[in-house]
Amino acid sequence: MRLPQRTVLARLHRMNDLPIISVTELVTAFKEVVETALPPCCVEAEISNCRKSPTGHFYLTLKDESSEISAVIWKTTAARLKFQPKDGMQVLATGNLQVYVPRGTCQFIVNRLTPQGIGELELAFRQLRDKLAGEGLFDESRKRPIPRIPKRIALITSPTGAAVRDMIQVITRRWPSIRLVVVPVRVQGEGAAAEIAQALRRVHLIPDVEVVIAGRGGGSLEDLWCFNEEVVARAIAACKVPVISAVGHEIDVSIADLVADRRALTPSEAGELVVPSIDDFKHSLSHLALRMKQMLASRIDRARLRLHNWESRTVFQRPMSMVDDQRQLCDELADRSQRAIRQLIDQKRQSVAATAASLQALSPLNVLARGYSLTRSTDGTVIRSIRSLQTGQSIRVRLTDGEIRGTVEEIAELRHDE
Repeated sequence: MRLPQRTVLARLHRMNDLPIISVTELVTAFKEVVETALPPCCVEAEISNCRKSPTGHFYLTLKDESSEISAVIWKTTAARLKFQPKDGMQVLATGNLQVYVPRGTCQFIVNRLTPQGIGELELAFRQLRDKLAGEGLFDESRKRPIPRIPKRIALITSPTGAAVRDMIQVITRRWPSIRLVVVPVRVQGEGAAAEIAQALRRVHLIPDVEVVIAGRGGGSLEDLWCFNEEVVARAIAACKVPVISAVGHEIDVSIADLVADRRALTPSEAGELVVPSIDDFKHSLSHLALRMKQMLASRIDRARLRLHNWESRTVFQRPMSMVDDQRQLCDELADRSQRAIRQLIDQKRQSVAATAASLQALSPLNVLARGYSLTRSTDGTVIRSIRSLQTGQSIRVRLTDGEIRGTVEEIAELRHDE
């Protein structure tokens, strides 16, 4: 139940008959007094307990040395912020007090938030720069080289700005036969960042495009801000062809410059970076042709010198001298071989003679020559003892000059004293 303000105040001023009201009536009266008594204001404070809800609202506390108050930044307001509120940040919060009737609490509804000591855009730039640097999007290792002479160049920029005219003029002057395609986008204002990001995501579909220049001419930080948006930075990093960023002037450093594969200080410099000068290229070709001619002449001179050295050698002046030398060498080798063979034969003969003398010395015929004989049975077995003989057995006795054959008539054992 909502009571009119005059009715509630009338009850409160009745000293003898105190009114009886509900908590809702009390908080509602408090809400009307507070919200009507204090107009919108700007509060200087420090942020603490800042958190973002899943729905996109920010809940935080604004405090100073002595007091603090709960605050809310609704999703629609938060979407317009260029930076992220953080604990410990000094800010100017513009808004108004609001009483939340279900809990009877008072909170400050923030309609605008401005950082102190640093501009809002500068703070947003630093926060995004630190975030992307932590992800490695600025690392030189991930940046791609720009083609020396690209087949086709895409210019993502405003088709009516001075920057596109400067780039086209510089590029076509340096390399007249180059093919260009302008991808028209807005380069400032609401929605510009989304258009630039969309063009970067689709530019590789244009046939033969090998490099992209994205940028615009100079302007204020607000004018250039679309090139500091996270969506543009991530689109540059994900672009399938190398990207040259050409935003503003030399002093203007954007997030796009840091992410791009190459940064140009101005759009005109981008035109100088993307293609070589045809005059310089022709001069380089002429210089290269001269160097090749000099190198070939030097190699021919060295070949002639080597040929002259070969011609002056004896083998070419008197070719039969080598044949004669080889013939003489063959004769010498033949003589040496024959001498070696004769020497080897003599050594073998001496070795055979020595072996024969040794065998002769061990020959049993020499023993027989001294009066001994060798007795064998008819099958050739040597008889070494009378125990292997029998009476009537045929034997063969070998002497030094012949052999006697006979029969054993008697076997007599020899006594040791005989």
